Amino acid sequence: MTGAGVLTTGPAVELLGIWKRFPGVVANAGAHLRVERGSIHAVLGENGAGKSTLMNVLAGVYRPDEGEVWVEGAAHRFRTPADALAAGIGMVHQEFRLVPSFTVAENVVLGAAGRLLRRQAIEDEVAALADRFGLATQPDRPVWQLSMGERQRVEILKALWRDARILILDEPTAVLTPAEADELGAVLRRMADAGRSVIFISHKLHEVTGFCDEATVLRRGETVAASLPVAETGAAELASLMVGASPVTTGRPPPHPPGEPLLEVTGLSAVGDRGLTAVDAVDLTVRAGEIVGIAGVAGNGQRELCQVITGLRPSTGGRVSLAGVDLTRASPRTRFRAGLGYIPEDRLGVGLAPRLSVVDNAMLRTYAEHRRGPLLVADRAAAHCAELVERFSVRTGSLDDPIAGLSGGNLQRLLVGRELSEHPRVVVAAQPTRGLDVQGVKFIQDLLIAERGAGVAVLLISEDLDELLTLADRLLVMHDGRIVGEFDPNTAARREIGEAMVGHVRASGDGPSRPDPAGEGP
Repeated sequence: MTGAGVLTTGPAVELLGIWKRFPGVVANAGAHLRVERGSIHAVLGENGAGKSTLMNVLAGVYRPDEGEVWVEGAAHRFRTPADALAAGIGMVHQEFRLVPSFTVAENVVLGAAGRLLRRQAIEDEVAALADRFGLATQPDRPVWQLSMGERQRVEILKALWRDARILILDEPTAVLTPAEADELGAVLRRMADAGRSVIFISHKLHEVTGFCDEATVLRRGETVAASLPVAETGAAELASLMVGASPVTTGRPPPHPPGEPLLEVTGLSAVGDRGLTAVDAVDLTVRAGEIVGIAGVAGNGQRELCQVITGLRPSTGGRVSLAGVDLTRASPRTRFRAGLGYIPEDRLGVGLAPRLSVVDNAMLRTYAEHRRGPLLVADRAAAHCAELVERFSVRTGSLDDPIAGLSGGNLQRLLVGRELSEHPRVVVAAQPTRGLDVQGVKFIQDLLIAERGAGVAVLLISEDLDELLTLADRLLVMHDGRIVGEFDPNTAARREIGEAMVGHVRASGDGPSRPDPAGEGP
C-alpha cells in the first residue's frame, strides 16, 4: 500500500458547477459538492439523478464539459482514472471492474507499478488486509468463481490496498448483510478519524444516518441540498429531498393463509465451481400466495441454490418439483414452460444481453411466439416490447438501441416485467432490488407483493435483511450451503438472525433443529 500522507486543513474535495452531457441526456447540470477532510459524506438521489456521473468526473472516468474539480486545495483536470488515483482518489464502482480469470489477489494489485510482486507475498498481504477490515475472502480463488457479494469485497479491497486518501464508494453495501454493513461503517469511521475522506453513495437511508457526517442531495443532475448535517436531518427529510415529494414506503403485506405447495425442494445438493459442496441437503417448500425469504452472507450457497432450482446448474442429489411435477432433470426451458419465473442477481451477466436491443431482450423468453417459421415478426416483437415498457414504467429511448444504455433501475424493471408478464406460478427472485433508488425498490417490492396476492409462490433471496423482514412470510437462513434456521419475520430478533447468518446459531425460531457439527450450538 502507498501509505501516502494525509493533509489536515481545508476541504478534501470541491466540485464547482459541474456539467456533463451525453447524447440526449444531461447527467449533471451545474452540480456542486464540498467534502471536508476527515468526514464521511453521503451523496444521495434517485437512479438517474447524476450521482455516479458526478463521482466518475471526480474519479477521472469522465471529463466535465464545464466546471472545476479541486482536490486538497489544488485544481485538477483529470484525463484518466490513473491521474485521479495519483491525486489520492480511489473509487469502488457499483458495476464490478474485475478480470474474471484472475485471482482475488491478482485483481487487488492489478495495475500496481514500481513494485516487484511475488505471488505468495501478495496473497499473504491481501489476506492480512482482508482480515484487518473484516472482508473475508480467499486470495488464491479466481474471481469467476465468486458470488456477487464476494466480488464486491474484492472491489473494496482494491481501493483499500492503495490506501486512497479520498475513497468513493458507489453503493458499497448493496451486497452486504446488515452485520457486514455495520462493520464497513466502523472501517470507514476509523478512516475518517485518521484524516481520510469518504464519499458514500447509498439508497439505504438508515446507513446514511448511521455512518455519515454530511449529505448532499442531487435531483435531475442538480444539487438540491448541499452538505446537510446528517445528525440534524432525519431520514424522512432526506428521502423527501431525493424524490421531490413525500417518501414512499412498502409496508408488510397483510397476512393470509397460504395455499398448496408449489415449489418443493427435498434433500437438494450441488457442487460449486471449485468442485466443493455448495448446496448441502436443502429442504424447503414455498406455497401458493407465500413469500419465503432466504437470508445469508454472500457465498454461502444462495447463488448455487438458485441455479439448481432453475436448471442452470446440475444437482448431485435431491429433488425439485413444481406443483407436484418432478423437474429435477428438466432443462431450464422446460422449467420456465412449467411456470417458473427467474429474476437473477446478475441482471446484465445472466438476465439480459447487453449488446442486444431493448426489443430483443424483452422477448427472449417468448421468442417462439413472435416468429413466423425461422424469421422474427418485427412488428409483433416491437408491440410486445412497447407493452412491457409502458406497463412496467421503463424509461428508454429507441427500442432498437442496445439495452446496455439503460440505467440500472430501468434494466431491472424490464427484466422483472419480462418474467412476471408470463404469469409464472413460482418466482425465484435473487437480489431483485439491489442498487435501486427509493421508488425503484418500492416498485419492485410492490410487484412481488402483488404476485403473492395472486397466488404465486415467491422465493426471495436477498442480502438486505430489512427487505426480507418486510416482505417475507417465513424467513430461512442459509449458511455453508445448508438451511440452518427458520424465523417468523414478525417476531424474530435481528440479533438471532444475524448470528445464524454467520454460523453461530444452527437453528432458531420455529424451524427444524439441526445439530451443530462443530459442537458449537447455541
